[in-house]
Amino acid sequence: MTVPSDETNGSRTAASIEPFVFFGGKGGVGKTTVSCAYARKCADAGVRTLVVSTDPAHSVSDVFDQSFGDEPEPVGGIEGLDAMEIDPEEEVQRHLQSIREGLSEQVSAAMVSEINRQLEMAHGTPGAYESALFDAFVEVMREESDAYDRVVFDTAPTGSTLRLLGLPEFLEDWIDRLMYKRRESIDLFEKAAIGNVEPRRVMDGDPVLDRLQRRKEFFEYAGRTLREDAAFFLVLNPDQLSVNETGRAIEEFAEKDLAVRGLVANKLTPSPDDDETGRGARYLRDRVGTERDRIRQVREEFGPPLVAEIESRTREVKGDLLGEVAAELDVATAVASAGD
Repeated sequence: MTVPSDETNGSRTAASIEPFVFFGGKGGVGKTTVSCAYARKCADAGVRTLVVSTDPAHSVSDVFDQSFGDEPEPVGGIEGLDAMEIDPEEEVQRHLQSIREGLSEQVSAAMVSEINRQLEMAHGTPGAYESALFDAFVEVMREESDAYDRVVFDTAPTGSTLRLLGLPEFLEDWIDRLMYKRRESIDLFEKAAIGNVEPRRVMDGDPVLDRLQRRKEFFEYAGRTLREDAAFFLVLNPDQLSVNETGRAIEEFAEKDLAVRGLVANKLTPSPDDDETGRGARYLRDRVGTERDRIRQVREEFGPPLVAEIESRTREVKGDLLGEVAAELDVATAVASAGD
């Protein structure tokens, strides 16, 4: 992942951006449209791009009029752009199956049925969805980074996304505590078994510790990559509810040591022509005035800059219209080298 520019802007070049780009925001604000438009903008600029949906609504297929699964597939008619959609339910099942297989190899046969029962109960518990989806998109970052210069994520609504992005720090600490308890348990077992006369080195090669260590490295990679090689953008609509939620999201991102790079105002009402005086024109002018107040509030009160103000279209944003929206996004396409 290369293509740095000459001018610097903080730790990144002014004309380039991180290899992983996330678009988030309140449900229904148009994250998928903006994500797909930006992915197309990158592809049109010659940047090998993958757009990934982690939103259960899965509208990427609708935008491109093409079905996608959990493996990257070329987007028809756009050279250099692939897409994939991660199915949350399938990821939960895959995640639990992986746990089941790993634990079944490390416990007695009598415990296997109890493990299966507990995992079935875990399927519907809070956190199972987030954990499985987190594993899925981190695997995409880790496995697809060599094949693509840019990976664009169309995320779930803000609350779910923030929970996902907060997992690395929480789970790293949790894994550390589990590893400490496991080592302590093995030490007590050895002392009880041999009277602390000579070490049996049960700890070396312990499958549970090995698995925990792999998970720890996985979360360390996720946390490091999200902080150093990912850029986050929030999509909002020009209404007070959306603006308020965006403000809260910016604060929550900051609490997780993740900066919001920019804001995209979407679904703005077009102004009527000056010579239009009918009831509809008066309504539109009033609405445009209210929306401009909201945009002014965003500019004055929020730190991240507005990188686009996108008007509503009369047709669904697909094909040529997607190209028009892509052109309105003032977001770099060139990829900054890791560590720039």
